[in-house]
Amino acid sequence: MSGTYVGTDPTQRGGAAVPAGESRRAVMAAVIGNVLEWYDFAIYGYVATIIAHKFFPPGDEVSSLLATFATFGIGFAARPLGGIIIGRMGDTRGRKAALLLTIFTMAIGTVGIGLIPSYATIGLLAPILLVACRLLQGFAAGGEWGGATAFIVEWAPKGKRGYFGSWQQASVAGGLLLGSGTAALFSTLLSPDQMDAWGWRIPFILGIILLPVGLYMRSSIDETPAYREAQAAQAAAAQAKAPPKVHAPGWILATRAFGFTILWTVSYYVILYYMPTFTQKYAGLSRTESLWSNTLGLVVLAALIPLMGLISDRIGRKPMLLACCLAFVLLTYPLFAAMASGATLVTVMGIQILFALMIAMFSGPGPAAIAEMFPTHSRSTWMSTGYSLAVTVFGGFAPFIATWLINATGSPVAPTYYLIAAGVVSALVIAALPETAHDDLH
Repeated sequence: MSGTYVGTDPTQRGGAAVPAGESRRAVMAAVIGNVLEWYDFAIYGYVATIIAHKFFPPGDEVSSLLATFATFGIGFAARPLGGIIIGRMGDTRGRKAALLLTIFTMAIGTVGIGLIPSYATIGLLAPILLVACRLLQGFAAGGEWGGATAFIVEWAPKGKRGYFGSWQQASVAGGLLLGSGTAALFSTLLSPDQMDAWGWRIPFILGIILLPVGLYMRSSIDETPAYREAQAAQAAAAQAKAPPKVHAPGWILATRAFGFTILWTVSYYVILYYMPTFTQKYAGLSRTESLWSNTLGLVVLAALIPLMGLISDRIGRKPMLLACCLAFVLLTYPLFAAMASGATLVTVMGIQILFALMIAMFSGPGPAAIAEMFPTHSRSTWMSTGYSLAVTVFGGFAPFIATWLINATGSPVAPTYYLIAAGVVSALVIAALPETAHDDLH
């Protein structure tokens, strides 16, 4: 496609008029691929209690669960590498090429987990292969988040970046929802013995079916107008030997994104990944009840995120982001305490819905807010790096830290200390950022 667009209902984006229909088609293709990728990545957390005794030496329950969540966290160790390599690929070879690579790599890691024999069959090779597959998934996820965020926000019409960008996070929630719902469905249809013996493998193996769908959707999309404009501007500046535009160093912007992301990632991985384990162990829910309760929270989250993104286009990003931080600081402890005191299934569902509302207040404006920190020519690289590092350090090991805190303190509400501290740090970073909702991308 050329750099000039014709059509009805054009919305100005930089120097090109972009038809709204074309923006919607491109974003929808990216969103569907994103849903499939995050289904692949998420399913591990929803069958963690089964993986604990399938892939690790027999021992006490806490040690096996810690090993399982440590492996979950190890997958995140590859995310910064994926963010740097695939992010750089997105800035130099285009957003589309990077997104195709991520979905292919993610599928290999996911299907691999479903095919690995258990510890009882192949011994220590089982956890080694599990770690290798999680590293593949982590590498793909590191490039996926930044690439998809840059792609969607750069396709957004002016004045609608919050709403369009929110679909990136809605698609992440959709992937988690698909994973949680699939695990809940098989847990409902199969007996506990069947689920334990072979049923847990099916959600992983389904990743091979989702691969061609994701590849087809992403191969049909075009590069973003903002990316093509940035490439053309760089080429023109090089030809004219003009001095480059001055921006803050990429590592400084990545540092801001790092602090910005801390509560975002801790809340996701404690509330959306660890919660099924918490509600089984401390709220007295069955595995099936905990998965369906978690699924309900994800349905609400996926529905609310676009609304919050739309609101941020009107009132700005910072009011909503700071409100989320404050809510986590003030409400997390009493909500966890209520669940740990023997809450009913209905009460747990209500609490998970409230948590979904709190997370949506960040996840709606979050993708646009973080993308707006960076210039287009380096957005994918540095945004992926800052975000992935924060997710690796604070998010990937969040279920492990939550389990360890409970074991160390003897208190089931101990994970709230982690969430509260994350809320304070991110609030301080966000308060120092400028409001960018009504500025042009640069």
